[in-house]
Amino acid sequence: MAESKSSSMQELYEKSIKEIKEGIIIKGKIVKINPKEVFVDVGFKSEGIIPINEFLPEELKEGELVDILVESVEDENGAIILSREKARKTQIWQDILKAYQNSELVSAKVTKKVKGGFMVNAKGIEGFLPASHAGFKGIPENEIIDKEFKFKVIKLNNLRHSIIVSRKEAMQQEKKEIKEKIFSNFVPGKIVNGTVKSIIDYGAFIDLGGIDGLLHITDMSWSKINHPSEILAIGDKLELVVLSIDKEQEKISLGLKQRFPDPWQNIEAKYPVGSKVKGKIVNILKYGIFVELEKGVEGLIHISEISWTKKVDNLKEMFGIGDNIEAQVIGIDKESRKISLSIKQLESNPWLEAESKYPIGTKVKGIVRGFTNYGAFVELDPNLEGLIHISDMSWTKRINHPQDILKKGQRIEAVVLSVNSRTHKIALGLKQLQPNPWPEIAKKYPLNTVLEVEVVNITDFGVFVKIEQDLEGLIYADEIEKEKLANLKLSDKIKAKVIRIDIEQGKIGLSAMRL
Repeated sequence: MAESKSSSMQELYEKSIKEIKEGIIIKGKIVKINPKEVFVDVGFKSEGIIPINEFLPEELKEGELVDILVESVEDENGAIILSREKARKTQIWQDILKAYQNSELVSAKVTKKVKGGFMVNAKGIEGFLPASHAGFKGIPENEIIDKEFKFKVIKLNNLRHSIIVSRKEAMQQEKKEIKEKIFSNFVPGKIVNGTVKSIIDYGAFIDLGGIDGLLHITDMSWSKINHPSEILAIGDKLELVVLSIDKEQEKISLGLKQRFPDPWQNIEAKYPVGSKVKGKIVNILKYGIFVELEKGVEGLIHISEISWTKKVDNLKEMFGIGDNIEAQVIGIDKESRKISLSIKQLESNPWLEAESKYPIGTKVKGIVRGFTNYGAFVELDPNLEGLIHISDMSWTKRINHPQDILKKGQRIEAVVLSVNSRTHKIALGLKQLQPNPWPEIAKKYPLNTVLEVEVVNITDFGVFVKIEQDLEGLIYADEIEKEKLANLKLSDKIKAKVIRIDIEQGKIGLSAMRL
């Protein structure tokens, strides 16, 4: 039995010797601590002795398990040689080697500035930081030395256990990792927080904590805005919705208005066609006025929907931005987000009764309200206007402009010539108050009558001449000798023969050559 037990112990001893090899790191248990030495049991035939200064203060506890490097299995005295410090440095180097192989970042403290860069210390491993890789531009030296930063190992020396590091590449990698993390966390529809970084004409860039997203102007508000600065300022904190993500282009589209219900959702129910609405004028253009019915919902009153009868030329003379106004809904296009409004539809259409109220041939009275080159507008009542065309102002007198015979505000009498309720037009005549004198004129100046006339106007196509008061005739250019035409002056008296009379058109044609 004694021999069997001795053999078993021998086997265990030999096994222990085989497992413990030089240069490997093994676990050891602290069994005794002296002021200068620490006894460590590593399962060898004898305990190892390590100087106490190789241990960290927090490691110095009996029973504590620590990593130990085996320097020698047996020295000249038969004892095992162990090192805690070399184990720690070996592990640190292995960590750095792993970080280098896996492109991971390491922490190191900048110890001093040297020629061409800085020296760093990564938990006991010395390294060099080239100035071109430092990325410390604009940072004071006292904020660099003895401060810890993240670095990327770009080169290492296995024999010397030294490294070359880059802060620039580390910052780029961190930024890339942050972007990847953000992109992996962001999905369309997610609510995110951001800060307005910059404002441009078409939107704003939002800092999402390492990556920028674009908030387009069309996604800022359900209401129409002309520039992002109307609702945003740099530094504003916002809660936004992720609309879309392009990982390849590293682009994130954001929405602000999507955080709130779309006011156009039930627009037909809120503003049915035919209903009366109230709103505030927010914009005035040449073709109409925009009215805000609620935040995000605007309607347009086209210039043609202002009045049944009055001609509107300048909307800014009638309305002002901020004015409260009442109108009627006449159309909704939900898809295009358009609401058509009308002011005139709130009133009865006076044109429906215009034909019966002003029969053709009726003499009416009105006030001259305005002019165009071709006629004058006459107010017949507060709702209806008629037009006297320049050709219906005089039977015989040639009129260059309506203001030659009428004045604004003048009360006049006229004859209704036609009424068109569909096109909203009433034609009036001034000359029709008197009988047509042309049949008598034709009798008075039959064809071939020779007259002495006075030149009143010279044009490219002929000469207008005065036959009598308010009666003119025309001598075409080919009915007068070129030399005589070239020498004619206003008020000259010449002889001419009547060669044509048009009673319907009210015109007399003359010739100065057929005498």
